[in-house]
Order: sequence, then structure tokens, then C-alpha cells
Amino acid sequence: MTPTLAAVAWAFGLVAWVVVRVPHQRRARKTQVARSAKTLQDRLALAAAAAGLSVVPITFVATGFPAFADYTFQPWLGWLGLFIELAFLWLFYASHRQLGKHWSVTLEIRNEHRLVTDGLYRYVRHPMYLSFWLWAVAQFCLLPNGVAGPAGLVGVAILYFSRVRHEEAMMRETFGTSYDEYARHTGRIIPKPW
Repeated sequence: MTPTLAAVAWAFGLVAWVVVRVPHQRRARKTQVARSAKTLQDRLALAAAAAGLSVVPITFVATGFPAFADYTFQPWLGWLGLFIELAFLWLFYASHRQLGKHWSVTLEIRNEHRLVTDGLYRYVRHPMYLSFWLWAVAQFCLLPNGVAGPAGLVGVAILYFSRVRHEEAMMRETFGTSYDEYARHTGRIIPKPW
């Protein structure tokens, strides 16, 4: 693994993310929204994640900026990053597929929304957030720069910690004790061993 191949692998992950996301976004727009909790805070958190996972690393890959934060590339870390990125893409695709028309980029409940508790959702309540964490870790491994590498981790942390409680509150409000029972048996992003 070379730094160039690692940058190509990172770019492939970004393109694959778009390829997976866009059709689901188009499909989701066709299902009417019953309730929305879009807020400025949520939009800013989405912007932080987008900046950390795309704007900052694209700038680094395309221009080398900020070169002052470069460090020596480690091939083993590049290979690890590639493996993690493949896991991210599989999980990202599978979670979109399993949510189907119930998926939304923002905090929304769709008409005829049902609580998805099978497939990946049998093990964790938020596999899509887990996929974002994996993407951020892959970026850290693939891009040898002290700004661009961890930028994804910062962006995902802002998104996850500002949003997940609000999302779960919406689910509890919509599904009541069914969601509480589901949450007792599944972890947010790490499966519960019990």
C-alpha cells in the first residue's frame, strides 16, 4: 500500500457512499413525511459530518493542504483502513437496504413508518451511525495528515452525539413501549452481549 493508493481507496469510499445514498434519497422523497424534527442544530451537525468526511479530506487529497500536518505513511495502516472502509460500505449499503422507505437523512417519521428490528437492526439500533464511525476510522488510517485524517472522527462525533438522543426520543414517541423493549435488547452501535 502506498500513500497514493490509500488516497485512491479513500476517494473510492466517498464515491461509493454517493452511489449508495442517492437512490435511497430519491426514493425517500416519494414517501410522505408524517413528522419532522429538523432543527438548526441538526443541520449544523450534518454540515460538520459532511465537512469532516468530504470537504476537509477532498481538500487534502486534491491539494496537499494542510501539508504542515503530514506524517509518515504506514502501509499496514493503509491496508487496515481499506479493510475498515469495505466494512463501512457493506454496513452502509445493508442498513439503507433494510430500512427501505423508512430511511431519512434528517430526523423524520414517514407515513406508515414501522419499527425495523430485523437484519442488522436485530443487533444494533443504529447500524448506519456505526457505518459512519467505521468510515471515519478508515479515513484516519488512509490519510496521513493530522488534520484530514481525524476530521471525519470529529464530524461524526458531532453528528452522533448531537442527534442520537433526539432520534431515539422520536422513536419512543412514535412506537412507545415497543421501542423501549427493542432498546433494552440492542445496543446503540455496539451489540449487547446479553
